[in-house]
Amino acid sequence: MKLIESFSVDHTAIVPGIFVSRTDKAGKETITTYDIRLKKPNKEPVIDVAAMHSLEHIIATTMRNGVLKDEIIYWGPMGCLTGFYLILKGDRAPQEIYGLVLDAFKSVKDAKEVPGATAVSCGHYLMHDLEMAKFYAAEFVDYLEKNAKNPAIYEYPKTERLKTEQGQKFYDS
Repeated sequence: MKLIESFSVDHTAIVPGIFVSRTDKAGKETITTYDIRLKKPNKEPVIDVAAMHSLEHIIATTMRNGVLKDEIIYWGPMGCLTGFYLILKGDRAPQEIYGLVLDAFKSVKDAKEVPGATAVSCGHYLMHDLEMAKFYAAEFVDYLEKNAKNPAIYEYPKTERLKTEQGQKFYDS
């Protein structure tokens, strides 16, 4: 079975940032999946589940009401709880969506409540933590602002895979 693209990223070397995870064609449309990474995988504690859920609600609402609202296909958490996936129509470099991501995370500090956190609107409406969401958002905003010109926050570190003469690749087990 072919290894999917996101598993070819060196998770021991990735830093928080904004990365292109993959681009796809859907008819004439280009669709880009971005990795919005808040934590260093396998090195930092992951984002608290309730805070992650709150960040998902707040940022999805902010982005879907923002300047690129018609371009947004999806915003949601990674299963590893170290970041989010953002799927947009078009093909933009990570630097081109820096402002969108920064503004979305900045908006969290002003949230008075988590949008859609009711039994009618949410599948687990009691699992939210607005104060911790604000903590993680502020931490990421500070990091992005300090590292805006650092190319490492925009480029995935790729794993080096050994290949045989026949082209067979070897992966860690």
